Amino acid sequence: MLGMGVVGSGVTAALAHKSDFLTKMVGRPVTVNGILVRDLSKPRSADLPTDLLTTDVDAILSDPYIDIVVEVMGGQDPALDYIIKAISLGKHIVTANKEVMARHGPDILNMARKNGVQVLFEASVAGGTPIIAPLLRDLTANDVISIHAIINGTTNYILTRMAQQYVDFETALEEAQNLGYAEADPTNDLEGIDAAYKLAVLSTLAFRARVKDTDVHREGITRLTARDFRYADELGYAIKLMAIASHHEDAVQARVHPAMVPNDSMIGNVDGVLNAVEVETDMAGRVLFHGPGAGSEPTASAVIADVIEVARNIVGDVIPPPPVILADDILVRPMAELETKYYIRLNVADRSGVLAQIATVFGKHRISLASVIQKESDDVPNGAELVLMTHQANEANIKRALEQLEELPVVNDVVNMLRVEE
Repeated sequence: MLGMGVVGSGVTAALAHKSDFLTKMVGRPVTVNGILVRDLSKPRSADLPTDLLTTDVDAILSDPYIDIVVEVMGGQDPALDYIIKAISLGKHIVTANKEVMARHGPDILNMARKNGVQVLFEASVAGGTPIIAPLLRDLTANDVISIHAIINGTTNYILTRMAQQYVDFETALEEAQNLGYAEADPTNDLEGIDAAYKLAVLSTLAFRARVKDTDVHREGITRLTARDFRYADELGYAIKLMAIASHHEDAVQARVHPAMVPNDSMIGNVDGVLNAVEVETDMAGRVLFHGPGAGSEPTASAVIADVIEVARNIVGDVIPPPPVILADDILVRPMAELETKYYIRLNVADRSGVLAQIATVFGKHRISLASVIQKESDDVPNGAELVLMTHQANEANIKRALEQLEELPVVNDVVNMLRVEE
């Protein structure tokens, strides 16, 4: 074991509690031979023999009696170096590390193939909700068309609170931190970084392409206010931090951003800290995977399932084929080419002729308005709030129109823009 945090403690406790079960499942005992920690003196929640703990990674990686290295440290450094060294020494890897797999997954899998070992990483994306194995096995006969996912429990909890109680962002974030759902520094969650890592992993497997986190367009949730949720509900939508990927004409587009989704859709009703991944395929149609995305026991469930699979293959002397063959000629489609509907909220001067000027700007950029809501503004004297819903429009045209609107004297502020996913 490399790491003994929340996930590592859960894995170790489950391995001890289920030792008889694991022996029956695998055909031989599965035991923990060593655990890498940063501080030997730190109190541990799990009841561990102290002789298992070490601060020397080589004591684990060089141990000939260790077959499987479980990496649950998180972060790229030094986890990546440890994984690479373990593979070079003939160790099988089970990891929950989304950052490492998003940035280096294809290279790690290729190195594992050359060294005759397995790398399994079910826990890297949706915790206890299985999605990696279904993509690699159950849906492998399909061409995946698109992925629509909620894969960050922290942001989903915050957005659920804002939607249900109309609390402001800061209040919802503080609640999430007090409950342990958000870190003291929640930047990776709030800015969509965590979700981008996970979407890169899913896109690589689903579309058999090399998709890195830097290929994913990313926006966070910090600009959302209670007003946006009130308007969304009025219009029949929920607001979620969506991770969306699609494959069209040999190009992949991957994006993470807040989006409005219909209230009556399956994914629109995924609330709290739960995750969901909806996969659209050519043969199976739409398949939804829904469940807990984080936490000690759900994530340990995914880790131990991978351990069981690797252990069975070791006992049976089975060397599985590479999990996925990647194409090198698939391009990344730029965000500017996106075609969807948009929600736009403006603060404008409350006088006649304003809407006509705004409509003229949209018309110039070939954007058709589907509906307009106008209300008095509480923030600006003699101001009004306009909420516009467009028909299908081009992302680049929307951006140019918003830039031009900001220059109009009658527009006080372009408050927010959200994409609408039907």
